[in-house]
Amino acid sequence: MDYYYTVEQRSTAEYKDRGSRFIAIVMPLTSADDFKKEMDAVKKAYPKASHYCFAYRIGLDGNQYRVSDAGEPSGTAGRPIFGVIESKTLTNILIVVVRYFGGSLLGVPGLINAYRSAAVLALQTVPVIQKSVERLYYLHFDYTILNDVMTIIKQFNCSIADQQLQLFCQMTIGIPQNRLDEVLFKLKDIRGLELQQKKL
Repeated sequence: MDYYYTVEQRSTAEYKDRGSRFIAIVMPLTSADDFKKEMDAVKKAYPKASHYCFAYRIGLDGNQYRVSDAGEPSGTAGRPIFGVIESKTLTNILIVVVRYFGGSLLGVPGLINAYRSAAVLALQTVPVIQKSVERLYYLHFDYTILNDVMTIIKQFNCSIADQQLQLFCQMTIGIPQNRLDEVLFKLKDIRGLELQQKKL
């Protein structure tokens, strides 16, 4: 797998049913550590909601995911939200659906439909993007060869995760997996460049 699909920006959408409001917030998520921070921010933004249900998936193997019904009947919220993520084969994404109870019970089918519909609406408002699967490498080199390094980075659409450019430069770059051999060959050709794969 050389590519994956995700979102790069936050977006919200609202679905209403019999007085209840379901506000879905879609956002990029790259680690489980960031999840708590994002949930705290949502709870702060919607302090009087009755439920904060969610689903997320991170990583490329599809096995790192979590769903929560947050007090709704089992299987009526987190799973339907996750189903939307799965149907679009997305990863590195979090969808939180905040519910304001409107006084009428929706029943199990009604809840499943409401949580799924809110998630679908939110995803319709944000572009899904294709990203290259990347391998992270750490580079250490003298400032005099910066131009040579940057030429290769641009030519092969590598991403820069971190950089410190001084007399001696340090950089962490993401190399697209499908161009890895070519990029490593060219980088190793530059005299005085130290190269090391970063373990995730």
